[in-house]
Amino acid sequence: MIYSMTGFAAKEREVAAGVLLLELRTVNHRYLELHMRMDDALRSYEPVVREAIAARLGRGKVECRFSLAAPTGAVSKAEVNAAALQQLVQLSAQVKAHFPQSPNLSVADVLRWPGVLASEPVAGDTVRGDVLALLEQGLQELADARGREGEKLKALILERVGLMEQQVARVRPLLPALMQAYQEKLAAKMREVLQAEDDERIRQELTLFAQKIDVDEELGRLTTHLQEVRRILATGGAVGKRLDFLMQELNREANTLGSKSASTETSQVSMELKVLIEQMREQIQNLE
Repeated sequence: MIYSMTGFAAKEREVAAGVLLLELRTVNHRYLELHMRMDDALRSYEPVVREAIAARLGRGKVECRFSLAAPTGAVSKAEVNAAALQQLVQLSAQVKAHFPQSPNLSVADVLRWPGVLASEPVAGDTVRGDVLALLEQGLQELADARGREGEKLKALILERVGLMEQQVARVRPLLPALMQAYQEKLAAKMREVLQAEDDERIRQELTLFAQKIDVDEELGRLTTHLQEVRRILATGGAVGKRLDFLMQELNREANTLGSKSASTETSQVSMELKVLIEQMREQIQNLE
């Protein structure tokens, strides 16, 4: 299976201290980037949470929110922190000394000041096991979501691989006739411009020019790269970076095909290939 870097999971779990709430959101990113939002009561668990996430996810920008809500109907046991309150009084006096006209702090302002309300702390390892168990469930749900999205992206990419193979198959049988027609047209122009009867010289020039505009090698490499895209998708795992490299190679061959084009047909094929490659590249940016 291949995985998208886009996913979401939300889990909750009742524990003795309240209700644990977990949210995981991921979007595409070049590397693994973690952003943690954890309640102060759970802050000590952040290192193990980070380690668990890094062990499961290879790439992506990850936002993890972990909170502990009070049990339903529970009465808050918050108390005023006398030390923090005294510090706030001193800070307020210092501000008043510089700005005498500043308004006094309201009770609501005081209670909102960080540290003034001291809630009952969660004992050291009381919820550690619950935190890790809930995180495991959340990561599994996230992996399932990313897997479903990855399968959709895989189908879209394979669809465009098939369209590219059709374009290559369309132009390959035309090459001999196109080359012959172009050589005859070019030979007539050369005779007209050079006013020469040296057919051998003209044939030599045409042969050299034909070698320069021959696109059979480009078509062969395009076919090989497309087969490799199919193989990588079938293998699964972390495929994003390998597929992104292949898109560069495919685009290079499509550009060369266009620059060496000697007919409207091959120019159209080159343009269509580049459009399909860009569509695939957009999807691949979301793959882990």
